[in-house]
Parts: sequence; C-alpha cells; structure tokens
Amino acid sequence: MLLTTILDQIDMGSIALPEFQRGYVWNRDQVRKLMTSLYRSHPVGSLLVWETQTEHVTDHARGSGNMSAGTVKLLLDGQQRITSLYGIIRGKAPKFFDGNTNTFNGLYFHLENENFAFYMPTRMDGNPLWINVTKLMIDGVGSFLQPFISNTARLNDYINRLSTIENVKKRDFHIEEVTGPDKTIDEVVDIFNNVNSGGTKLSKGDLALARICAPWPEAREELKSRLNKWEQAGFNFKIDWLLRCITTVTANDALFSALKDVSTDRFKKGLCDTERSIDTVLNIIASRLGLDHNRVLGGVYAMPIMARYLDQRGGHLNHQERDQILYWYVHTLLWGRYSGSVESVLRQDLAAIDSSAGSLTKLIELLRQNRGNLRITPNDFGGSTKGNRFYPMLYMLTRVHGARDWADDINLSQHLLGKLACLEVHHIFPKSKLYAHGYSKSEVNAIANFTFLTKETNLQVSNRDPQEYFAHYEAQHPGSIASHWIPTDPELWRYENYQNFLAARQQLLAQATNEFLDSLYAGAVPEPHTLNSLLERGSVPGSMTDDSEEKILHDCNQWVVEQQLPSGDLAHNLTSDTNDILAILDLAWPRGLQPGYSQPVAILLNETSSTETMIQNAGFRTFTNVEKFKIYVQQNVLALHDMSTPG
Repeated sequence: MLLTTILDQIDMGSIALPEFQRGYVWNRDQVRKLMTSLYRSHPVGSLLVWETQTEHVTDHARGSGNMSAGTVKLLLDGQQRITSLYGIIRGKAPKFFDGNTNTFNGLYFHLENENFAFYMPTRMDGNPLWINVTKLMIDGVGSFLQPFISNTARLNDYINRLSTIENVKKRDFHIEEVTGPDKTIDEVVDIFNNVNSGGTKLSKGDLALARICAPWPEAREELKSRLNKWEQAGFNFKIDWLLRCITTVTANDALFSALKDVSTDRFKKGLCDTERSIDTVLNIIASRLGLDHNRVLGGVYAMPIMARYLDQRGGHLNHQERDQILYWYVHTLLWGRYSGSVESVLRQDLAAIDSSAGSLTKLIELLRQNRGNLRITPNDFGGSTKGNRFYPMLYMLTRVHGARDWADDINLSQHLLGKLACLEVHHIFPKSKLYAHGYSKSEVNAIANFTFLTKETNLQVSNRDPQEYFAHYEAQHPGSIASHWIPTDPELWRYENYQNFLAARQQLLAQATNEFLDSLYAGAVPEPHTLNSLLERGSVPGSMTDDSEEKILHDCNQWVVEQQLPSGDLAHNLTSDTNDILAILDLAWPRGLQPGYSQPVAILLNETSSTETMIQNAGFRTFTNVEKFKIYVQQNVLALHDMSTPG
C-alpha cells in the first residue's frame, strides 16, 4: 500500500495507530536514518496490522464520525515508522500522539551533500541548499527552485533530489494482516512477538489498550487522568496495572482477552467502578496499615483482587472482612505472591473469592499452601536496602505498632503526627562510620539498621554514635528506644558488635510483626481516628530519607522525566527465573529509556564491581556516575548531538 494511502486511511480512521503505553519513543537519529533509507531506496521493513471487531471506529484525525463500523485495522508493527512519517509529511503529529514532536519537527536536507539533519540556525539560516523537508512535502519541488534557476549545471540534479524526497509519499509498504474473529489478544501478541523476535516486544496490555481506544479514542486519557489523580496523592501506578484492575472488576478475569466482549459503555462503567474501589482500597491500606505513599506501598497486583472483592459487595466491607483482607494483602507483599506469573496467580485468587461464603479464608489458605506457613522469622528481616519487601513492613510497624519519637516522645502513628506529616529513614549506626569500620554496602543498608524518625529528630541525631545518643534519649524518655524494637543491651551498641546488634534486632522485629499480624487477623487492632480521604490531602509525604544518595537518584529521575522520557524504578529488584532477588538496582529502566528500542539501563552508587558485573551480565548497561549517565541520555537516547556533515 502506498504511504500516502496509509496516511489518508489513518486520517479517515480505517487504519488506527494504536494507543500503546509506551507512546512514541523514537529519537532524532532514528527518524533521520529512516528518511535516509527511504531516500536511498533501502528496505525499511513491512507493516503488520490486526483486523479486529469493534463497535465503531472514531475518526482520529477529526475526532468525529464513525468509519468501518464493526472492524478496525490496528497497526501493530510499524507504529514508530508511520508516526514519524506522518509528522514529517503532514507537518503535525497525529491526534492520538503521545511523545516529543521535536523528534520529527525541523528535519532538513542538504541539496549538495545529500544529508538529513535537524534545524540549526547557525548552519541553515540564509543557506538555500538546506531544504525544510516538511515544507517540501506540503508545497512541492517548485517552491525551492528559484535560487538555482541560473545554475543550470546543478539544477537538474537538485530537481531529481527534491523529487526523490517528495516521492517518499509514494513508497509502497508491504502490509501483513492478522485476521479472523477467533484471534484473541493473547494469540495476536504471540504472533507479533514471533514475527518481531529481534525487536521490541508487544505486551498484552498494549494490545488491549489499543483495541479499547479504537471505538473510544479518549480511553487512554481517561485512564491517565485516574493515574494522575493517584499520583497527586503519592501513588505511582501504570496503565497496564489499571487495565488489569478494570478487567478483574468488569470481567472477573485476569486475562486481557476477557475484554473482547466488553462493550465501550460497559468498559466506561467498569473504569468508574474500579476507580471507586481502588480509592477505598488505598484509604483502608493507609488508615489501617500506615502505608500512605508509593515508597512504602508494595504488592500492587493484590489490588485487582481487593477491588473485585469490594465491588462484589457493593463497595462496603464489615470490620472483620476489612482486616482479614488486609492481613492477606500484607502477606502477598511480604512473600511476593505476584512477582511471577501475574495472570495465573490472579486467576487462582479470583476463583477463590467467586463464592460469597468463606472466600477470604480460601484466599489466605492459598497463600499458606504456597508458603507452608505465614509466620515471620528473624531471617526474613535479614535483607538489605529500601527495595527489600520487609522495608514496608518496618514502616508499617512504626506507624501502627507503638513506636515513639525519641526527642518528643510522641507516638509515630500517622493519626497523631497529622495527615501531612512524614517520617525519614534513619540509619541507626551511621553509614559513614560503618564504612570506616570495614562493613559492606549490604551490611550498612541492612533493614535491621533502619528506623523511622520525624525530620526534626533525625537532624538532631545526625551522625552520632548509637552508644551516645541511645543513652541520651533513653534518659529523657525511658522506653522510647525500645519502642523501635532496638535491643537495650549497651554492648550491642558498639561498632565491633554490629552483626550481633542486627541479629538481636531481627529477632525483635519478627516478634513484633507476628504480634501485629495476629492482631490484625483477629480484628484486635484499634480503630483509627476518623480521617479525611487520603486522596484529598493537600500534599504528599516526602521521600522519607536522610540519604544524600537517594536525593541524587530522585533528582536524576526527575531530570529524565523532564526530557520527556519514562520515569525509572527506584530500588528495582533484579530477580532470577525462580523470582529470587539477585540484586537491588538503585535506579533502573528495565525496558530501556526508549521502551522496547534501547538497552536496559541502571544507575548503581557505591556498588561492588562483582555486583556491577552480575547486573551487566543480566543485560543492563550500568552507570556509577550520574553525569556520565546524563551524557549517555543526551547523546545515545535523545540523539541531541548532530552527526551529519556540515553544509
């Protein structure tokens, strides 16, 4: 099919550029190389479309009218290429566009050197040899010939070169079609990934979203508006996760294929029902468990089950149901129930809650069968870093199980601190001094070396030795140190006894955790004070850190987002095939900064060389210096450097 015909059909709505999660992710180098290949008549690959049934297809370009009622052709392979060419030829982004238009705006061609480059005023202004490619596509060859009329020796060459670019619109693209009403989302994803085994992978969530957006183009923005609301409240979720929640609530299934027979109106209602359920789930997790923002919220794939359970009961739970489902949720978080095959485990759990009687007991029993028992042992607190699953457990204990601030002796419950208060992480034994005593990074950042304090108290303690400040605060407020499950034997407060301190504290933490979870299951945890909705608070708790490293990582991540690239994962768990945690990456992009198109990337601060090598062997490009990482982003990902020959 001719390129110009493809673009016309996109404008009419008979071919749809899918609303994939990753959006438009190409950089300028990729756009420039595509145009160079087309100019030189090199192969640029075929396209793959899926013809699927739908209620109607809205005209994406005009935002009105129905086209091809009953079917739509979703462009699966070739989205980035066709989006780039649409922008260059039409001079604007398609209506659905989600990305950086600077990637394809301002492409120029040098008539003499036959190079493509992006606009640079110092090189191109006033030089007629530099041709604006989009203007050429819109106005035609004749609009550029006047400066060369007198140069008959070169005129024919220039006309031929300009015509070659203009004729890109007539390039014939081979299109492969996946057809048949029997094709499910799962099957089409498998077909695409087999065809494109060496390139970007298509997810089932991508394709489900694309199919939903065909009859309802606003769907992606509607989903994003909910995600933005939760982000303002301190929780960062992905579209794929929200789609999974909607699927469980609407179709009582974990598979995106279950959305095939869900009408647009039913999906819209499902979105609203899911939003209400998730709002309620977040509020009860925050009020009963103290997990009130993203940094301490884990086990997010338990939430589709909780949302479905809540929706089944009209949005209301009695106290016993509420506390037992929270007990179940905490254990899914601690044991990584959904860290493997999310769909199969979700389907098991959906089946367990399908009956009205005893469903929570069945859910908990499934966990117990998987684990053997649900008791916490001291070794469970033996991990390190803030990405460990027991890090949220420590924060939870602090918020709901009687920890007191050392300086003010106030209870650190969120209800007594106030809804806008936050706690900071405190290294009980200071990091710098542990490093000076020869301890490793994993030992320094052991979970058992963390506690939480108010910002003011954290500043007071600063880098002081435990022997000194423990004695000081214990004299002021007896029992306040022990309320953090810290051993009271002064001999354990010495640096040479640090390992023994960790072992003793792990014992105390395990005991406190079992006590709290037993009380939660029994419904014996005191009711919280009445709180306003978590989603109505005026600001979000801070980063909970006294750590300059974490501030560096946070600032770096923010810089990446400002470049219109995806946010990275802080404390990303690198797991084995058996879901064991191999390493925790300080900041990572496991799908690359151009999802599906670039190598996985990780920033590692103060890590050992052996760990860095292991992470590299897992396929990650690693950086130990943020400035070098930024140079990589600018040069290799954004392609801001200009690699063409000067004109």
